[in-house]
Amino acid sequence: MPAGTRFTWHTHLTHQLAWASSGTLTATTSTRTWVLPATRALWIPAGVPHEVIAASHSTMSSLYPSEVPETASASSWTGPQPVAVSPLLAELIRYLDDQALNADRRARGEALVLDLLEPVAATTLDTPLPTDPRARKVAQALLDDPACQHSLDAWGRRVGASGRTLARLFLSDAGMTFGRWRTLARLHAALPALADGEPLSRVSQAVGYETVSAFVAAFRRETGVTPGAYFRTRRSPTVPDGV
Repeated sequence: MPAGTRFTWHTHLTHQLAWASSGTLTATTSTRTWVLPATRALWIPAGVPHEVIAASHSTMSSLYPSEVPETASASSWTGPQPVAVSPLLAELIRYLDDQALNADRRARGEALVLDLLEPVAATTLDTPLPTDPRARKVAQALLDDPACQHSLDAWGRRVGASGRTLARLFLSDAGMTFGRWRTLARLHAALPALADGEPLSRVSQAVGYETVSAFVAAFRRETGVTPGAYFRTRRSPTVPDGV
């Protein structure tokens, strides 16, 4: 799928495991957004409205298990759940893409897939837009240009509100301070480039950080891991901390 390919809002009658074997997907529900590199897939329960976008040139695979036994962890997931994609899980998904598989082999493969689904931390980098038109205009401008360094006072002069008013609006409308909202917007913008393997120095500068260390510190603070750990597969060699 070329970057920007969009599967607009829809639901499925069966559960879905959505995975990008290459590239990056962005999956959105009414309350959450997940950026999914090849190391993560998203379990989407049947009936949950969602939208999927190719954040970069991507190859998407979807698995729709015919049966989910009560013993499987996924049977208790009432909402979308990110899961780790190990090398074995990736190969199983590819194996199940074989249309020549008979029903018995497919059932055994799906059962093993369900056994392998391991939840990962549902880190959110959501940036809810404020409802007030002045704050919303600021938020949209930062989404369009996350590297912008304008202060709240400078933004206030552009949209007709004081910096203090904008700070209050971000806190009341978006549920977080302006500073944290801008950080999340920058990190969210960086994820597709990181998933494509672009150098940290280029990515951090593109989203408004003067140094790589500042970018890595912000990434770790919000996700709990470094960018390298976020995108690392289990069979990858050890990467020095901070990379």
